Amino acid sequence: MVNLITVLAVIVGFWGILYLIGGAYREEKEEGLQIDFFVALWRTKRFVDFIDRVGTRFRNFWKGYSTLAIGLGFVGMAYVFYTLFTLALQNLRTKVVTPGVQLVIPGVTIPLWYGLIGLIVVVFVHELSHGFVARAENLPLKSVGLVLFFVIPGAFVEPDEEALNKAPLLSRLRVYAAGSMGNIVTAIVTLLLLSFVLTPIIQPAGVEVSNLAENGPARDYLQKGDIIIGINGHEIKAVEEFFDIMNKTSAGEIIEVELLRNGNRLKFSIPLGSHPDNPEKGYLGVYPAQHIISKVGFDNIVLPVSFSLYWIYILNLGIGLMNLFPIVPLDGGKILDESLKAFLPSKVAKSITYLFIGIGIFLLAVNLFPALKGLLG
Repeated sequence: MVNLITVLAVIVGFWGILYLIGGAYREEKEEGLQIDFFVALWRTKRFVDFIDRVGTRFRNFWKGYSTLAIGLGFVGMAYVFYTLFTLALQNLRTKVVTPGVQLVIPGVTIPLWYGLIGLIVVVFVHELSHGFVARAENLPLKSVGLVLFFVIPGAFVEPDEEALNKAPLLSRLRVYAAGSMGNIVTAIVTLLLLSFVLTPIIQPAGVEVSNLAENGPARDYLQKGDIIIGINGHEIKAVEEFFDIMNKTSAGEIIEVELLRNGNRLKFSIPLGSHPDNPEKGYLGVYPAQHIISKVGFDNIVLPVSFSLYWIYILNLGIGLMNLFPIVPLDGGKILDESLKAFLPSKVAKSITYLFIGIGIFLLAVNLFPALKGLLG
């Protein structure tokens, strides 16, 4: 909780300074810097020509790619809606709640640098996909640029809204669906790289203590960053082995934990507490994470690349799918809204769109509440 307050104070201070020195940049411009409430935009036309060349030169590819994206968009829309609906019902019916939507805050809920790398890839892939398809459909672009939203950096491609609104339905759907398609394709490619290139050259090498429970017995013995390599004489390499052993322990039992701390091998005899969910079960009070090493050496290269690709995969898949949630202004909502307006009377289409927005906001609130509660303690 203290760390979160410190982080928020630093962020608010940064934006306060930015507002003080950026008073001249509050008005919207076609090019240049614009500062708004926790949003900073920088627009330029410099890269529009690049997007134009790629989009128009490979027009047939982008049209086929984005047509496939429309089908994927409807499937993803249904999948995300069903998943959040199911999790919301589960959370409302039981006392044990499961976050259906996770907050993405670098340095707080995800690793700072790996998270930032992943988010940068997400937004660049997403926006470039929109831009390439827009130009393949002969839709003009006003500008491209960079954005900082609170603490999350990003990029954007800004199409001519008037031209987009007047374009045929298929063209509009292609543009809207292209962004998530880019993210999902990136996630698949990254997963293949992880599975067939990096996974064969890394191996589990213990369980890292990522955090300690406030009232857990481990707090008096262990530290964040410790690598647990053995319990009661049994070697621990994988997180699953750690859980297998801990699930067989009893409250009050004394276990011998062997670990690595700053390269030194240490042993502690730790009396277990009572597990919050089962008083008879042993409780150590650690949040375990898998520790890995490279089989071929060069850990300072192999491991950062692996972690970066992992977060690129996770964030592209999660955010790409979440963007298909059928509420406006998400791309999924735009796809649904445009499709309804094309085949139903205007009032009926608008009513269904608003219905989805209302249900969607409720589902997001129910699924987001556990994550917020955990973050705020």
